[in-house]
Amino acid sequence: MRAGHRMSARERTAALMLLALLLGAWEAAARLLGLSALVLPPPSGVLQTLWQGLASGYLWPHLRATATALLLGLVAGCGIGFGAGVLLTEVPVLRRLLMPYVVVSQVVPKLALMPLFIVWLGFGLAPTVLITALICFFPLLENTLTGLAQVPPAQLELFRMLGATRLQTLLRLKLPTGLPAVLAGVRVAVVLALVGVVVGEFIGASRGLGALVIAAQGSMDTPLMFAVLTLVSALGLLLYQGALFLERRLMQPREQT
Repeated sequence: MRAGHRMSARERTAALMLLALLLGAWEAAARLLGLSALVLPPPSGVLQTLWQGLASGYLWPHLRATATALLLGLVAGCGIGFGAGVLLTEVPVLRRLLMPYVVVSQVVPKLALMPLFIVWLGFGLAPTVLITALICFFPLLENTLTGLAQVPPAQLELFRMLGATRLQTLLRLKLPTGLPAVLAGVRVAVVLALVGVVVGEFIGASRGLGALVIAAQGSMDTPLMFAVLTLVSALGLLLYQGALFLERRLMQPREQT
């Protein structure tokens, strides 16, 4: 694990102090300027709405729906992206043949595809998972291709001289060498996955945090919108920390050697 990903106790304290300062300034501005809660609710009002929604159970079904779609899309997109990256690395002909189509599939805005997914799969979980998987796919594919290509030629030649098979070279040389790049792709995919889920729920779901944002907008319930966005941010931070934990565990044996 690289040191740049770890925060010291002093840095964590400074980050919390900055957060408290920003929230305090927000609270003071909302109250001193007499801003309507419809325009900008104070943090205390947002926290109260969030607490009431959690305590009453109103927010939990939406949070579970978003978390389920997020995890399914993330696992599917990362798994397929990683597998495709390995395959295209090992079979250069396929890479030259398929990469233009992969790139084209990524430049098409995912929001424009969501109506098609709804037509094909209906409303609900499936189209949201699909759009999330598509968003996660490319970072893993590209980072896997990049990571597996970073093997020093001298080491490849050594494995050939030792009579290693292609599978042995992949498992014992290419994948360990490309692991940092692959894990960096996972971190990027985690962040993008949450964007994909929320965007998908904006259009194709009746339950979920994204759908709840749209409902709160329709009823002009700004405190609820901020409360939901707070939950989305907390979920994203939790998943990102999980990705960092996974990276730390997988990279620890490499640092000890």
